[in-house]
Amino acid sequence: MTEAAFIDIDGGQVRLRGDWTIANYAALAPDVARQRSRIADVADVDLGAVGALDTAGVSLLHDLLGRDRLAALASDASALPPERRALLQAVAGVIDAAAPAPRAAGYAFGDIMERAGIAMLAFWRHVIDIAGFIGITLETSFHVLLRPRRWRITSLVANLERTGLDAVPIVALLTFLVGAVVAFLGATVLTGFGASIFTVDLVAFSFLREFGPMLTAIIVAGRTASAFTAQIGSMRANEEIDAIRVGGLNPVELLVVPRVAALLLALPMLSFVAMISGIVGGMLVCALTLEISPTMFVSVLESHVGLRHFIVGIAKAPIFAFLIAVIGCLEGFRVEGSAQSVGEHTTSSVVQSIFIVIVVDAVAALFCMEMGW
Repeated sequence: MTEAAFIDIDGGQVRLRGDWTIANYAALAPDVARQRSRIADVADVDLGAVGALDTAGVSLLHDLLGRDRLAALASDASALPPERRALLQAVAGVIDAAAPAPRAAGYAFGDIMERAGIAMLAFWRHVIDIAGFIGITLETSFHVLLRPRRWRITSLVANLERTGLDAVPIVALLTFLVGAVVAFLGATVLTGFGASIFTVDLVAFSFLREFGPMLTAIIVAGRTASAFTAQIGSMRANEEIDAIRVGGLNPVELLVVPRVAALLLALPMLSFVAMISGIVGGMLVCALTLEISPTMFVSVLESHVGLRHFIVGIAKAPIFAFLIAVIGCLEGFRVEGSAQSVGEHTTSSVVQSIFIVIVVDAVAALFCMEMGW
């Protein structure tokens, strides 16, 4: 039966007695809470009558005496034996390290600006990470390009099939339907002005310059960037990438370069399919609603739409492809090892890819307009 623990306050001295252990914690805690305010100004603390002492008792002493007074007791060699001083120092250090830092009282505008600043710093760090990863990818690509024996043709062909050939049906169907919608809207508006023939120009210009490459890039961003992130992220979660490094191989050369090269080849071809499908969809609507035959549609297209519009549109595809592939692979390498992290970075790669595609397309459209292209 352990001795009952208690706190004795006598004038300017606090005398602690009994066993300050986990067994007496329930009895000690109310007494500590009650006496804490009474001993705030007491300078002299006597622990000579304290019996057993464990970590639970030290935590109660920390609550009762405070950090500074407990640290003074732990550093006083004459008051306590070495083993107890070491226990006080160790437990007090852990409690102080785990205690949350006091948060300064803020105000609404300051909190908003703080969150905006944190978001901008995170965005800036992410831009730096993307730029660095682009540099690593380009360096590795040029290094491999000059050494044909290191080309991974099997991986390239497999990724080309998954990113290009398997995506043809969905790209062709969606762009066909969008082309039909654009032609229908153009016919609805232009017929009122007696200019229904210009629906052909509307469909051709929109798909050759903008809708063809951009819609394809958005579809690929949702379909392929997520696949790249999930594949590399799963390998990172399973520590397969660490195994690749241990084996003396370069993960960027092995995993990133074939995916980037495959998408660089696949996206221009998919963009061409999207352009043709969108124009065919518009041609079908023109034939059904405006009585513009396919022959007349092709004739107007040939006479009114120059080759430069096709070149401007198809030139965007490799840029979109490179950015989508790099973002998808980078997010895969940033996975931290759990299934939740894989899902979060997969979502992030899709959002970033679609965002960068739209931004780059808008900048390219403004640049081409200023250059008169």
